[in-house]
Amino acid sequence: MNAKLHTEAVDNLFDAILTLKNREECYSFFEDVCTINEILSLSQRFEVAGMLRAGQTYLDISEKTGASTATISRVNRSLNYGNNGYDIVWNYLKEQK
Repeated sequence: MNAKLHTEAVDNLFDAILTLKNREECYSFFEDVCTINEILSLSQRFEVAGMLRAGQTYLDISEKTGASTATISRVNRSLNYGNNGYDIVWNYLKEQK
C-alpha cells in the first residue's frame, strides 16, 4: 500500500465511510464530500474493473462506459499489480448474494 496515503486525515475519512449503514446514507455522505463527477468517475472505474475481470475488450468497455483507454489501462494495472482491493470488495459482494 502507498505510504503517502496513510495519514490521519485519510484514516478519519475511511472510518467515517465505515460508519455508513446503507446506500441512502452513502448517497448523502458522498454527495456532500465529492462532486458529482468524482462519484461518477469512481463508479465508472468500478464498472470498468468488473468488465475487465469478465474478459471484455478495451473497445467494448470504452463503448459501454465512455471510459477512455487511459482510464481502462489504469484500472487494468490496478487489477494486475494493485493491492487486490477490487477482489476484496467483489468477494464480500459475492458472500452477500
